[in-house]
Amino acid sequence: MIRELTRECVHCGFCLPTCPTYVLWSEEMDSPRGRIQLMEARLDGTIALNRTVVEHFDRCLGCMACVSSCPSGVKYDRLIEATRDVVEREFTRKRTERLVRTLLFQLLPYPKRMGAALRLAAPVRRLPLPRQLEPLVEIAPPWRSTERPPAVTSANGESIARVGILTGCVQAAVFGSVNTATARVLAADGFEVVSPRQGCCGALSVHAGRLEEGKAFARSLIDSFETANVELVVVNASGCGSHLKELGWLLGDDPEWAERAAAFSARVRDVGELLRDTEPRATRHPLPLRIAFQDSCHLRHAQRLPLASRTSLARIPGLEIVEPGEQDLCCGSAGIYNVVQADAARELGERKARHVIATGAHVLASANPGCLVQLATTLRRMEQPLPALHPIELVDASIRGVPAGRLRATSRR
Repeated sequence: MIRELTRECVHCGFCLPTCPTYVLWSEEMDSPRGRIQLMEARLDGTIALNRTVVEHFDRCLGCMACVSSCPSGVKYDRLIEATRDVVEREFTRKRTERLVRTLLFQLLPYPKRMGAALRLAAPVRRLPLPRQLEPLVEIAPPWRSTERPPAVTSANGESIARVGILTGCVQAAVFGSVNTATARVLAADGFEVVSPRQGCCGALSVHAGRLEEGKAFARSLIDSFETANVELVVVNASGCGSHLKELGWLLGDDPEWAERAAAFSARVRDVGELLRDTEPRATRHPLPLRIAFQDSCHLRHAQRLPLASRTSLARIPGLEIVEPGEQDLCCGSAGIYNVVQADAARELGERKARHVIATGAHVLASANPGCLVQLATTLRRMEQPLPALHPIELVDASIRGVPAGRLRATSRR
């Protein structure tokens, strides 16, 4: 499959200026074109999966900016995920690297474990730590939010459709209030909202090359939503949404699951995408704020939904939306990247944070939990913290008539 996909690349170089690691280092092998050449050379047997080659694959953020800029339609997202699966199966990492990755995947997909780890993060910060664990403790957010939306939230008026919310893993442990805000907004605008019991969707695992683990999570999630009998699956974490829209490919080699996965993917909608196409029922009250709207890579590039939440935000009276510079460039979060490639992630985060600060905004808004954590952490480190909100929280605050001052004062940062 890798060979099939690498043939589509004509090595034109359109991807180079869009790739964050090429922008940072101007190194051919740290560009999508260069990595594709490494993939082909491995298949030809002219190079082995040694530490140098693997490092170039590891340095890729998987932001998919190359996908939206490629004139040949190269499916680089599938290429890097398949290649990372090979790396995890065939390459032996250093013991410390294995331990960090194992720890991450024993925590991140499981909200209760993650919540317990977050409670320990503050005291642990004061202790001497192994260098490999320092980024994990630094990026751990100082807030927790484990709210859950009701199992069923009735629609305001006649129901447009019965929809299910993906509550997620990181989202459920760190941004539970985003899930409850999502349910309130959808119900206010006419949807019956269901929040079925569910686990991780598998996006983090697949992104890191743990393909079989990701597939198992995905199958379990499909079972949960099929039992809930929903017409649409609404996602408020853009990395998860991108992954779930591709389950037809991910599980397509399994005859038992191929049809179910494709049908599931066809029903997935980003919450901004759904509200964009929905006539609002609930009144929006004024919210006089200037927000820096940081577009997430997996909406902008992978799902091809740039500024998906802009329409719903534009319906809020008094809200001023500004875009930071270099919107196409990743902030450095990228799944587990800001832990396992901490130096590059820090450089990208600070670059993005400077653009956010330059907008003079009162609030940072982004539709992905990783982006919010990464940028909030960076802004705190730069001693210029801003309230960090998901766009749906702004819509929810407007519908509920929350004053702008109170929203700023009580928001995470």
